[in-house]
Amino acid sequence: MTNKNNLRLPLYLYIGLGLFLFAITGCGPSPEEKAKEQKEAVPVRVMRVELKDIQNTLDYVGDIKAEDEAVVYPKVGGKIIEKLKNEGDSVAKGDVIAYIDRDEVGFKFEKAPVESPMSGIIGRVYVDIGTQVSPQTQVALAVHMDNVKIDLDIPEQYLPKISVGQTAQIFVQAYPGKEFIGKVSRISPVLDLETRTAPIEIIISNSDHALKSGMFAQVKLVIEERKDVPVIVKEAIMGKEPGLYVYAVNGNAAHQRNIKLGIRQAAYYEVSEGLKEGDLVVVMGQQQLYDGAPVSIEEGKTTEKIESQGDK
Repeated sequence: MTNKNNLRLPLYLYIGLGLFLFAITGCGPSPEEKAKEQKEAVPVRVMRVELKDIQNTLDYVGDIKAEDEAVVYPKVGGKIIEKLKNEGDSVAKGDVIAYIDRDEVGFKFEKAPVESPMSGIIGRVYVDIGTQVSPQTQVALAVHMDNVKIDLDIPEQYLPKISVGQTAQIFVQAYPGKEFIGKVSRISPVLDLETRTAPIEIIISNSDHALKSGMFAQVKLVIEERKDVPVIVKEAIMGKEPGLYVYAVNGNAAHQRNIKLGIRQAAYYEVSEGLKEGDLVVVMGQQQLYDGAPVSIEEGKTTEKIESQGDK
């Protein structure tokens, strides 16, 4: 009995050792399987580099005013007895807006005219018939609306980029999506000591009087502009300055491409070095890539779809 048990013990050990080795080697992929997995194509979305015009702007908000406007005051005191002009009416310089009765006890006067000091239109009338007025009472507001203006305060660091005649893009809530073009007409040579800003004036042609005095406006001052330059969306860009890069797709492989950027407009960046028109760059899925990685472009994920997302 003793001899037989001694012979069986090594056999059990061998069987157990074999099962253990099979378990630890059989649970994971073989080297061949690992190599196969590493070479599987990574699904990505791409955009095609296109040439676009791109601008760098300074963005501000301001109030629209008539280029010329004047508050109308009476020359004498009395009571308004007649109004000849209402809001929106055209006036020439010297036209009568209203008449004042300045009769006093024991005296008889002719009615006194309140005259417009300038040509334009009546923007506001502040009095009604029967209103008692004095030479300090505002009777009306006369405005010249063929041109309107916006006054802005520009921080000193941006002043070297602003010049008379420079283009400004104007947007107002009353006309969604419509762009009005203005020009910088005046730059103050003196800065405010407290704010370190300089006032500038922008003039906008307004022959149809679409823009009204008092409207709130968004202003974009174009300080740099590039024509027909390659652009990409921010989703394609990886790394940090000065080590920015993208993954460009050539055939079925993605290759790391070092790039340099220029100016930015909304979601688009100018590429000054590293890409050209027509290159395909990855905009989604690049976190899984490495230089030379095999890729598969997801069907239907085109340049147009990616760009429309960037425009929103």
